[in-house]
Amino acid sequence: MRRFAILLVVLGVIGACAFAWVQASWDQPGPAQGETVILIPPGTRAHAVAQMLEDSGAVSNVWLFEFGLRTRGLADKLKAGEYALPANASMGAIAAILVEGKSIQHRLTAAEGLTSDMIWKMVQNHSALSGDAGPVPEEGTLLPETYLFTRGQSRSGLIDQMRRAQERFLAINWPNRVEDLPYNTMREAVILASIVEKETALPSERPHIASVFVNRLKIGMRLQSDPTIIYGITKGYPLGRGIRQSELEGATPYNTYVIGGLPPTPIANPGKESLAAVMNPLKTQDLFFVADGKGGHVFAATMNEHARNVVAWRNIERRARREVQASETLNEIGNVPVPDAILPALPKPAAKR
Repeated sequence: MRRFAILLVVLGVIGACAFAWVQASWDQPGPAQGETVILIPPGTRAHAVAQMLEDSGAVSNVWLFEFGLRTRGLADKLKAGEYALPANASMGAIAAILVEGKSIQHRLTAAEGLTSDMIWKMVQNHSALSGDAGPVPEEGTLLPETYLFTRGQSRSGLIDQMRRAQERFLAINWPNRVEDLPYNTMREAVILASIVEKETALPSERPHIASVFVNRLKIGMRLQSDPTIIYGITKGYPLGRGIRQSELEGATPYNTYVIGGLPPTPIANPGKESLAAVMNPLKTQDLFFVADGKGGHVFAATMNEHARNVVAWRNIERRARREVQASETLNEIGNVPVPDAILPALPKPAAKR
């Protein structure tokens, strides 16, 4: 009986030491020398997760990790997802990441001014998304932004998220629009915002560009926007050349040099700043604008003033062309060998000592 009691004590001491060692190893640095990415599918059990971690080199022993989970009541709390585990992460740190569900956040940036077809293709081709994106959304119904998501999110779900984001933005801002705008619906505001978006890359200019178009609409003047013509030809993709005179004169639904008012649909997906600009445009009398050669525009309220601005812009264009031609000429000269007969006599280099 005494021997049995001693045996029990010895076994108890060994067990206690083993348990203490297991507990201590829970917080020791792990074996991974670099970041480890692991994808845990939905419904994966604790043992399978532990095996995946051992196979990837994130933990050294599958049984040790699983034992640690079970003694802490964490075995049923691991969440599916894609995780980036830091180098030398302890088992405790790894378990905390998996329990909290800190999945890798992927991102997709839909830039302002892209068409719905362009954004749809970005979503359809993103490897971290799943399923089909569905039909191409109507033009101008998506809100350009950077969207974060976890691996496996549905493509159609992300498209819906972009659509709802625009709806929310309009629902909040449309009631606060200024009075006396020459359009009565949010859809019309989006159409004009898409034109403003394509006319300038400078956010600070958008309220001013919007004021020009608003002023034109109020007096029945045509918008005369080149991007609308391009959209009618290419559906928003780069034209790759200048607009032809026949295209300026062609009576198409998107030729705002010919039609009055707004085109039938947006020509792109405008961002928040362009949408805000057409709901609260700058108060001006301006009816014209032309490039200033510095990435922005100069504005004018009268045709005479605008004509002077156009002349200044043409001079800038001519100077730029001459500079390009001069640069190309110098490059060509630099590539042509100069005959020895016209080179000045040069001293011979000193002999190396």
